[in-house]
Amino acid sequence: MREGQIQSYRDLRVWQESMDLVEMAYRLTLRLPASEKFGLVSQMNRAAVSIPANIAEGHGSKHRGVYLNHLSISRGSLSELETYFELTVRLDLLKPESVAEVQSRCDSVGRLLGALIRALRTPVPRPSPPAP
Repeated sequence: MREGQIQSYRDLRVWQESMDLVEMAYRLTLRLPASEKFGLVSQMNRAAVSIPANIAEGHGSKHRGVYLNHLSISRGSLSELETYFELTVRLDLLKPESVAEVQSRCDSVGRLLGALIRALRTPVPRPSPPAP
């Protein structure tokens, strides 16, 4: 594989970083009270997993519109996850310093998702017809 060539969704930096984000989210939700197992913990883990899963599913479709739709879903799940972490801090379930790293990773994944979406929205130049 040539440098920078994408063969699989696994080659996408946004997928790699979002997988790291899932791990971070799962580890942090282990710190939440058992009473939140079927509430916040479940919701947070589902939102986290949805981010790389939709990147992968969209990439696998090979249709630009479908891919963009799945990336939009990933971005929505990212916003949902960020909201849940903000809520855990507001409810004093987690300390702000304990979620700082995951919030930073959320920001990074958000920037990467935005860049990929912009790149896919850019029209692909069509080859010029041969000169007569």
